[in-house]
Amino acid sequence: MQLTVIQRIFGLLLMVFSFTMLPSAVVGWLYGDGDITPFLHAFAYTFLTGLVFWLPVMNRRKELRSRDGFVVVVLFWVVLGLFGALPFMLSEHPHIAFTDAVFESVSGLTTTGATVLTGIDNLPHSILWYRQQLQWLGGMGIIVLAVAVLPMLGVGGMQLYRAETPGPMKDTKLTPRITETAKALWYIYLSLTIACGLAYWAAGMSGFDAIGHAFSTVAIGGFSTHDASIGYFHSPTIELIAVVFMLLAGMNFALHFVAWRRRSLRPYILDEEVRTYLYLLALAAVVTTVYLYFSGTIPNFGSALHHGIFQAVSIGTTAGFTTTDYFTWPSFLPVMLLFLSFIGGCAGSTAGGMKVIRFLLLLKQGVRELTRLIHPAAQIPIKVGGKPMSLGVVDAVWGFFAAYVATFSIMLLALMATGLDQVTAFSAVAACMNNLGPGLGTVGAHYAGISGVAKWILCLAMLLGRLEIFTLLVLMSRTFWRR
Repeated sequence: MQLTVIQRIFGLLLMVFSFTMLPSAVVGWLYGDGDITPFLHAFAYTFLTGLVFWLPVMNRRKELRSRDGFVVVVLFWVVLGLFGALPFMLSEHPHIAFTDAVFESVSGLTTTGATVLTGIDNLPHSILWYRQQLQWLGGMGIIVLAVAVLPMLGVGGMQLYRAETPGPMKDTKLTPRITETAKALWYIYLSLTIACGLAYWAAGMSGFDAIGHAFSTVAIGGFSTHDASIGYFHSPTIELIAVVFMLLAGMNFALHFVAWRRRSLRPYILDEEVRTYLYLLALAAVVTTVYLYFSGTIPNFGSALHHGIFQAVSIGTTAGFTTTDYFTWPSFLPVMLLFLSFIGGCAGSTAGGMKVIRFLLLLKQGVRELTRLIHPAAQIPIKVGGKPMSLGVVDAVWGFFAAYVATFSIMLLALMATGLDQVTAFSAVAACMNNLGPGLGTVGAHYAGISGVAKWILCLAMLLGRLEIFTLLVLMSRTFWRR
């Protein structure tokens, strides 16, 4: 373990993150409806802390090893969540206690969208901007951005990229150099954000709301500048724009890069993961729409259609935007939609969940085992997109699934031990591990009513989901710390 190298990178990243608090101070100054000093103080504390870590080891320039990358990623996300809570704690409106501030910060950075705040419409513009910006930074992963910057500072970033990038197939490079790969991903992310913001603005949102919702839409975050979320605008056009960009953000960003470079839609059409992703969301939308209409929950078919499509896409991609209180819908619908979030979006996207590619591989493995019962001697490879998958990838997917179920079960029991009922506890763990946000029961609208212990458990769930479990769990193994 190269502790001095880790310390140097950590200090640099913390100093870089400190500057992200200044735009909120500018917004507060422009609108004049909130105190800007919390952001200035938070900037100073964060920058000085990073400087203290960096100065003693500023000349230690070595290439990161793989295990160093895991430590930096986990350490940075944890500490980032703590320092990201400073503006919430230092602000007088709203003044948030330490636990709630950390919960809101971690929820934003992990793009979960679970909130402890109420009366969002009445919050200062600076706080509203800061919440949305946290999700945007966390959406693509601030480490991926750092990968593009750190080489210029004398630090290699391949290990960070492998530790941070979501999905089971992490070593696929879009360009020969990892720095260029990170830049390509970031440019696509930025381009989608600008396009989304312009579309929202053209559809009738104010400039502030358009930028804020573009941040959280492309990040698959779910934070909104209004209590009623997207439903505040009562606009089918805005909802359609949100659906389009949630679908795009839930796809593998590598595919966006390839499609753009080739100027063709064929990469999307030929990709089996994308096809499965769209089939699942379409099926959920149809089931939701039909049940809402024929059950009389929404007697107007047009309204049932647009609510059904929007909520299926929003929850299926783990964005967590709402147009209505879906958790009050009757029968199986809320649970079905919550289960859809377990699958989530595609690998290499900003979406949460276990990822469609893992679901697809688990499904194909199950079908293969059934076939083997009939033909025990048959050699049946598992193929995705016509290409056989290696046993290593399949084993890794099963290992991930086992770790997911185990950690989910432990946290579910822990939440129930704090006094939460089964529905609330189950949905809260699911919503936080899948980086979805809104749950069922007590946490349908917000998480303000649960205990402090429960919030810390859910902070861990959000981090596990954002780092896809293994990145965090590997640090808890004895093997990792052996020389």
